[in-house]
Amino acid sequence: MEQQNNQPPKKPEEKRPKGSIWFAIMVSVAAILLISVVWNAVVRSQYTQTTLSDFYEELKNNNLSEVEIRYDRVLYMTKEEAAKPAARQKACCTGLPLNGELADELTKLLLELDAEVDVKIEEDTSFITTILLYVIMFGILFGGMTLLTKRMGGGMMGNIGGNKAKVYMEKQTGVTFKDVAGQDEAKESLLEIIDFLHNPQKYTEIGAKLPKGALLVGSPGTGKTLLAKAVAGEANVPFFSISGSDFVEMFVGVGASRVRDLFREAAKVAPCIVFIDEIDAIGRSRDSRYGGNSEHEQTLNQLLGEIDGFDSSKGVVCLAATNRPEILDKALLRAGRFDRQIIVDRPNLQGRLDTLKVHTRKIKLAEDVDLRKLAQATAGAVGADLANLVNEAALRAVRNGRKAVTQEDLLVSFETVIAGTEKKNTVLTDTEKRIIAYHEVGHALVAALEKHSQPVSKITIVPHTSGALGYTMQMPEEEKYLQTSQELLTELRTLVGGRAAEELVFGVQTTGASNDIQRATALARNMVTLYGMSDALGLMAPASVTNQYLDNQSYLDCSQETSALVDKEVQKLLKACYTEAKNLLTSHRTMLDEISEHLLAKETITGDELMAFINNSNTADGEDLADAEDFVSE
Repeated sequence: MEQQNNQPPKKPEEKRPKGSIWFAIMVSVAAILLISVVWNAVVRSQYTQTTLSDFYEELKNNNLSEVEIRYDRVLYMTKEEAAKPAARQKACCTGLPLNGELADELTKLLLELDAEVDVKIEEDTSFITTILLYVIMFGILFGGMTLLTKRMGGGMMGNIGGNKAKVYMEKQTGVTFKDVAGQDEAKESLLEIIDFLHNPQKYTEIGAKLPKGALLVGSPGTGKTLLAKAVAGEANVPFFSISGSDFVEMFVGVGASRVRDLFREAAKVAPCIVFIDEIDAIGRSRDSRYGGNSEHEQTLNQLLGEIDGFDSSKGVVCLAATNRPEILDKALLRAGRFDRQIIVDRPNLQGRLDTLKVHTRKIKLAEDVDLRKLAQATAGAVGADLANLVNEAALRAVRNGRKAVTQEDLLVSFETVIAGTEKKNTVLTDTEKRIIAYHEVGHALVAALEKHSQPVSKITIVPHTSGALGYTMQMPEEEKYLQTSQELLTELRTLVGGRAAEELVFGVQTTGASNDIQRATALARNMVTLYGMSDALGLMAPASVTNQYLDNQSYLDCSQETSALVDKEVQKLLKACYTEAKNLLTSHRTMLDEISEHLLAKETITGDELMAFINNSNTADGEDLADAEDFVSE
């Protein structure tokens, strides 16, 4: 078994697909027909088209100068046309059955004419010439199309039904579990598959059977494809990789043919791994709305049959990846097929730190780089996001003429991913700058004065390309998986704090709070419909979440009366939080003015500067910070 693993599989002999030959024939015939039509049109345009009655009329009136009888037409010239000095044109009547009695009669009539008429009779030998011409044209076109389809790898028709899977060996991929970080649980589940591919007799001796298929489920960018390649790299076996959309074609039966070819090739080089990425493209749940003979259903049925058909003891392991497991067909997930689901979730704090270490292995880092601090700031990021962040930081270091990436490069790149780059040419009026400054300080001050909020790390009023005219960044101190109702209410008050500051100081409502209001409304609706944090609805959950690993949106599944009650509860919750935020800012108006003026002067301040103002300042009525927090809690 080990010798078989170390030897690369033999490549099958390349054969010209039959489809390419038929494609060349069809194109050649179509080209010949097109050429014939064009040729006849060109030939016809040289003569004036008439009828047989017109010809007999000219013959009766003795008005003919030249007559030429062919096997399928009569060409003649009148005396008026012959008298012209130039640009003379013959008349032509076609479609005549001149190979019979009519031809003999017409010939006799013409021979009896006077000598002034020039009569020519052409023998019917053009049939052989036409056949030879068609054979030559067909040969040239067929040879050209065959050569073209061969150079295109089989052409359009030749590749339909062919297997598009690519075989990856460990030397080609170069991916092992050392290149995958932040997914320890998923790697542990896949280690059993690797061990089985190395030592299948250990499992067969005890009578154990490894699951034929494992489904990798997770959000986009979490590393599902990378994990599958790492399994092949660790096991040192051939790796068949194909996307679910590659099975889908316009012609019914093509997808099923490709599935058969894929598993047939996999059986030849077993032990191996067959990986189907985005399997939801062909594994979508079946229904009877469009009948049972669609391309999608035939492909899925063939896939189910192939998974049932191969013997797992031979070492063919089928892996698949998707971020939409809820739409997969139940038959695909039953025991004996893809019965093992491996969740590839967003990494936690330690996972993000390990992922950053992997992506910075080949990056020159300065001594001040603290990857743990960056991992804390990137809560919710996936592996692809972190890889992009590190690359952006390296590009920024090069643009600034540095030979190593600094901590500032990493943090600025993180902000660039969130809010985009700074728009240095945007010109704001003094009034707009003041409103934006008070708006952002309103967010930051509410967050800083609350007990259950995340610390503020940065406040800026510099416009960015994402459309934000400014933003307030909060950085969590620790990784949290649960949020209490008090923490969610604090987040709501922080979101509406910007609008509250606008109305408190300027007495206006601006469009700058649109994103805050959208986020606050979504959070309040989740509290009412999903988290059971409403007195009116209690523990009832009138909404359900779909596409958990994509947009994670919730949709109401209740009566109209309940839906109206949900809207009232959301509005009531937002109004209460807005009132509390406005009261908090009113009691700290002096501090709000001081910090806003400082932000206007510097355009960007850190969370430490904000806390220095809060710790060194008193509220307008002389209360200290502890009294203010007691006021909020009341």
